[in-house]
Amino acid sequence: MTPKRLLALFAVGAATILPLAAQAQPAPAAPKGSAVPGWNELVGKLSDLPDRMLARLPEAMRSDPQVQQEVARLALEALTSQGVDAIGGDADAPEFLPAIGYLFNVGQPNADTIYRSARVDGAGTYRLRGRAGSLNQAIISQIVPRNAETGKGRNHIDLSKLKLDKQGRFDVLLSAAKPKGHRGEWWELRPQASRLMIRMVSADWAKEQAPTLSIERLDKPAARPRRSAADLEARLRALPGMVDMMALMFVEHVEKLRSDGYVNRFKTFDITSAGGLAGQYYYEGAYDLAEDEALIVESDVPKVCRYRSLILTNELYETTDWYNNHSSLNNAQAPADKDGRLRIVVSSKDPGVPNWLDTAGHAKGLIQGRWMDCDSQPVPTATKVKLADVRKHLPADTGTVTPQQRQQIVRERRAAYVQRPVW
Repeated sequence: MTPKRLLALFAVGAATILPLAAQAQPAPAAPKGSAVPGWNELVGKLSDLPDRMLARLPEAMRSDPQVQQEVARLALEALTSQGVDAIGGDADAPEFLPAIGYLFNVGQPNADTIYRSARVDGAGTYRLRGRAGSLNQAIISQIVPRNAETGKGRNHIDLSKLKLDKQGRFDVLLSAAKPKGHRGEWWELRPQASRLMIRMVSADWAKEQAPTLSIERLDKPAARPRRSAADLEARLRALPGMVDMMALMFVEHVEKLRSDGYVNRFKTFDITSAGGLAGQYYYEGAYDLAEDEALIVESDVPKVCRYRSLILTNELYETTDWYNNHSSLNNAQAPADKDGRLRIVVSSKDPGVPNWLDTAGHAKGLIQGRWMDCDSQPVPTATKVKLADVRKHLPADTGTVTPQQRQQIVRERRAAYVQRPVW
């Protein structure tokens, strides 16, 4: 018998015998309770998270199947975001991991911003290095316990203001005290700091270049030994609390604005004590629009302003899908009118004007704007009009965007965004 014939018979025999063997030897039944310390506690504490989130909302929202599924998605986003940190976060071997954003859509991430964070030990010594890039903003902040330090008092590193070499590279030392004789860039590491957060903000998505960034701990060996069982268990046990914080922090934020009367009008929103950047000012308000209605948001434009933006969120404070919709605008995307006023139309149907925010199927939600390093912080007005009458409330020279042009604009902005290094 030839070798080829033997192989063929073996293949036929294996195909027949192996499935029978699998049937004859069923897999052992899983134990009723997990033998892994911390796992059952993790699953148990998260099992009712969507229900606890829904409990913070009005009855009409709690009983809506659409809202129920979106609440479950928000819970999953919080779990995934914190799960990435639980798996990869390490103050001894740190790296900048995805925090919030398009997929981890918790707490209205800004459409123009990519957020990454790295765990640190306030007593450690670290080195940051890389290329600064050309983004509108690339700013690193230290995360400390809430209200331990105000946003104004917390130091930030603005990569555009660092000393760079001829290749645009930076090199910064972080420590509690500046070492004697150190002549390079140095940043004081606060003793309460638990992590660093970088916000990479792009206004012109297609042209601006993202920075490169590495972080290493210098006061411990570079190699990382096998993680101990105690460390892995501690991460499991800490995860439910972190997920709860993320999932529950803002779930009723939009509804509270509505109950306070801020529907189709704005108020200032200060989060400097919760980690917001110094120099950045927010305004926001809930919106409520029928399909045949539009909201015209109008304001002065500061004479000096590094960055401005306007985004939408749904009723759970998830930022409206800006990858696939015309639902965010910044200073590079939304010019002021010739009279110096900024006018942006919010509606569910395209009004055919350049400065349009698409609610993308959300009849209710939130509008949030921000001014960064501007010489004034105007709070816009909001005027609700019939969609058919929008142009009556805009300057006569307002441009026109056809449906075909809008499709191309959305495709181009999507291509520009997905080419950014999100992860």
